[in-house]
Amino acid sequence: MKSLVSLDKNNHAFTTTLIIADGVEIEHRAVMKLLETHIKRRTFIALEVRIKKAKKAGKPTRFYDLTEKQATFLITLMKNRDVVLDFKESLVDEFTRMKNELARIASQQTNQQWIEARNAGKIERRAETDVIKEFVDYATEQGSKSAGMYYMNISKMENKALFIVEQKYKNLRDVLGLADLSTLQNADHIVSRALRHGMDDKLHYKDIYKLAKERVEIFAELRGKSPILTLAGQNNGNT
Repeated sequence: MKSLVSLDKNNHAFTTTLIIADGVEIEHRAVMKLLETHIKRRTFIALEVRIKKAKKAGKPTRFYDLTEKQATFLITLMKNRDVVLDFKESLVDEFTRMKNELARIASQQTNQQWIEARNAGKIERRAETDVIKEFVDYATEQGSKSAGMYYMNISKMENKALFIVEQKYKNLRDVLGLADLSTLQNADHIVSRALRHGMDDKLHYKDIYKLAKERVEIFAELRGKSPILTLAGQNNGNT
């Protein structure tokens, strides 16, 4: 299910006219027309139109990002059909959930136990990165033309195996709780050992990556996936 609300790189919650149009079940161009009819209202100050490229041949789509206040005001301009009221309730709930999650993250990052766990994870991740660097050189020597992608691919592989991630975040590890930080630290160690064993046994680099992935997936299956609320518009971090 697509999230109704996302967070930008500055941790500001927003939705879009595209999401609103889908939620209230009317054409997006009608939502745009309604908004732009009232664009001079102070609620819509500083709005900038955005462009979504067409996936195939076709015209790009114009749309707006909206804050909670802007989205709520826009919906009040619509007729109060049941679908509109239902969507408004869902949207308000989602903005509230997002704000509560941000508050949790901010509080968590001042907790000394969490800070110590986060720092321990950074040490393990740096050790893993050192092994990945050796693995990248190893793969390059075996003919890989894109071995440098393994830094990102391994991070994505671990995150996908261990967590149900709703959105993207600059650094996923900064929003994880204590238990999940410990889990990811263990996964980093599992990957390091798998890469090291594979290189020591002189396996093909593709088989070594497969070995690391299989071991992480076994670990994840035993543990179970955790749902993670993360932030939009950025790439997953590596440290």
